[in-house]
This record gives sequence, structure tokens and C-alpha cells, in this order.
Amino acid sequence: MDPHVDPQQADDSTPAETTDPPRRMTRQQTLTLISMASVNFSSMICYSILGPFFPYEAEKKGASQTVIGLIFGCYALCNVIGSMVFGRYIVQIGAKFMLVTGLFVSSGCTILFGLLDRVPAGSAFITLCFVVRSIDALGFAAAMTSSYTLTAKIFPNNVATVLGSLEIFAGLGLIMGPPVGGWVYQSFGYEVPFMLLGCFLLIMVPFNIYILPSIDADPSKDSFFRLLTHVKIVLICYVIFTLSAGLGFLDATLSLYAIETFGLSTSYVGLIMLGLSLPYCLASPLIGCVTDKYPATRGWFIVIGGTATAVGFFLLGPIPILHIPSQLWLLVVMLGVIGFSLGMTAIPTFPEIITCAYDHGFEEGLSTLGMVSGLSEAVWFMGMFYGPVVGGLITQHLSFKWAAAIQGGLVLLAAFCLAVYFLCQRPQPQSVREDRNRETDERTPLLNE
Repeated sequence: MDPHVDPQQADDSTPAETTDPPRRMTRQQTLTLISMASVNFSSMICYSILGPFFPYEAEKKGASQTVIGLIFGCYALCNVIGSMVFGRYIVQIGAKFMLVTGLFVSSGCTILFGLLDRVPAGSAFITLCFVVRSIDALGFAAAMTSSYTLTAKIFPNNVATVLGSLEIFAGLGLIMGPPVGGWVYQSFGYEVPFMLLGCFLLIMVPFNIYILPSIDADPSKDSFFRLLTHVKIVLICYVIFTLSAGLGFLDATLSLYAIETFGLSTSYVGLIMLGLSLPYCLASPLIGCVTDKYPATRGWFIVIGGTATAVGFFLLGPIPILHIPSQLWLLVVMLGVIGFSLGMTAIPTFPEIITCAYDHGFEEGLSTLGMVSGLSEAVWFMGMFYGPVVGGLITQHLSFKWAAAIQGGLVLLAAFCLAVYFLCQRPQPQSVREDRNRETDERTPLLNE
């Protein structure tokens, strides 16, 4: 990822350049931006499209709730492993070759996953689900890892801005996946959603072969594990872990709960899941703007957002000890609360980790930015593995209401620990405060996501 990019390229711009109107992008930059946007969009829509209908289909094939959670979780686990391995050997493999190969592998796996409804129920279906889903995750890990490197090379002076813009397409894929997948499944059956996505990915392969340049990158000798020696970074990573675990839990369990409790069709389940992702996308630019203008508020946005997320999970079922009956309107409202509060919590975490890293002597530039990105991505996908697996297990042996409440407890614990840390660390020498403010001003263009 970004650690393989020469950090000196990020230092070529001067303060005068940052105040000038941005120059028009070249044709190659425009095509590259389209390519990277399509990779981000397709990766998230391929992940989120399963939510409304796959648990229902897998249950008909003899898969338990725990096994369904494992199928969802293995995708995230293979992404963690693949991102680390491909990030380590991207120079030897080649960024362009890695991206094109990853897209090709993922397109084939997506098409194959759409044919699994023809496999006999039982162990054969479950085994093939794990195999195809795991290989698919490795393909997208290769594509996403190389896309960060290519973006950093082709946009050397505004990497963070471009990566932040690309996150819009990732959010768009997350939003469109559940409703589009549910509607196509309801209208045309199980196979068609995967065939359409697989063909879309396959078309992207020759497109990227043609437009992407072949570039070289020097591997970084830095290790992001040194970041974990600082308490604040560990606590923020735990927050990220609980957020992604909550999303993974909802992906694996919400559709079955809504179908069984309220008798909804898969298309309506997709619309309900839209209530989670849409507020997140609406909140993200607002929170980003406020926290960029007032950096001191980032930590408390994380704490307040985490607390609100926990409340949303407590009332999602709702938790049985409250003796509140399950109601569809309450479910939808709480999904909206969770989505908005996720934006409050997740958006400030990345710049806050970077600020902490710089405060502890990490060198400014793309190398540190890449290490923070790698750490955040690894922790995020660890949560995406934990959430479906453990959440599915708790749902099977207890209930969805208790599983959601436990998930809310994890988020509340993370927010509480971070709040205690901020309160204990609040008194600072004036010189340290001035140094941090000066460093924040110097890094503002990088954090304007």
C-alpha cells in the first residue's frame, strides 16, 4: 500500500501551491481515477450485496446461523491476511499486474458464487461457499492494496484528497448493494446478481490493462507494529474494531431477524439496510468538515459517536431487559442512529491516529500515512471477521436481541475507555499544545477527507 511509495513525492508542493486553484487533471489521471473508483465501488457492492438474501438461501441449504456468520467472516479474515502479504510483496509482483489479476480472480469467483445454488445442500454447499468466498477476498485484497499504491504514484501531491474522494464510491457500493441485490434476487433469482457483478468486474480487466501505467515503487523498511506501543492508538484501534464488528454482525444476522420477526421480503430487507448506510454517507462529509476545522473535537466526536452507536444497538432488538416489544419503525430508526453515529465515530479515527503518530516522533509523509492506513484496514477487517462469527454464534444460542446488546456493550466499553484516557491526559504543557497546533496546520491538506 502507501508505505511502498516514495515519501519525498509528497513534499514537492509548496504552501503557495496549496492556495492556488487546482490544475486540471491529465487524461491519464482522469482515467486512473475512474479505474480506482470502480475498484472501490465494486469491492463494497460485492461485499454488501449478500446481506439481504444469502443468509436465507444458505439456511435453506442446511447452513446454521453460526456457519453463515463464518462464511461472512472468512471474507474479512482473508482480506486481513491478503492485505499484509500483498502489501509486503507488491514491489516484487508489480502493482498493475496485482490489480488486474486481483480483478480477474474476483470476477471469476463472483460468477462461481452465483452458481452455488445448484450445489447439493449440506457439506458440499458449505465447503464451496468457504472456498469461493476466501479466494474472492484474496483477489480483492490484491486489487485494493495495489490501488492505493497506484493512486499515490499518479497523484503524488494530493494523495489524501484523492483517497478521500474514492471513499464516496465505496460508500455508494455499500448503499446500493443491499437494495439492488435484494430487488434483483426477488425479480430474477439467486444467480443473476452475481452474474451481473462478475461480468462488470471482467470488463474492468482489459480497461485497466489499457489505461494503467506500469510503475516501480521502493519498499518501505518501516513497520506499523510500532504504532501499537502507544495506548491512545490501541484504544482508537479498539474503537475501529467494535465498529466494523457491529457492521459485520448486522450483515450476517439482520436479514434473517427482519424476515422472521416482521415477515418482510428480501427486497424490503434491502431497503431497511439502506437506512444504515445512507445516514453514514450523509454524516461523513459533515463530520469530516467539522473535525478538520476544529481538530481538538475529534476525540470527543469518537466518544460521543461510540456512545450513540451503543444506544442504537441496545434498542435495535431491543434488549430484553427493557421489555420493549419489537417494532419495525424502531428497528429502522435505530439503524439510522447507528449509521449516523458510525460516521461521527469512524471519520475522526484516521486523522487522530496520524496526529498521535506524529506526536510520538513518526516521520511526516506518505510512509507514516501508509502505515496508519494499513493498521486501520487490518483492524477493520478483523472486526468484520469477529462480528459475523461471534454475533452469529450468540444469535444462534441466545437471540438477535441479546447479540445486538452485547455488540452495543463492546462499543460502549471502547467509548468509555477512550473518554477516561482523554480526561486523564487533558492537562498539557503550553509548548506541547502549540507544537501540536502547528503540526496540525501543516498536515491539514492530508487530512481533508
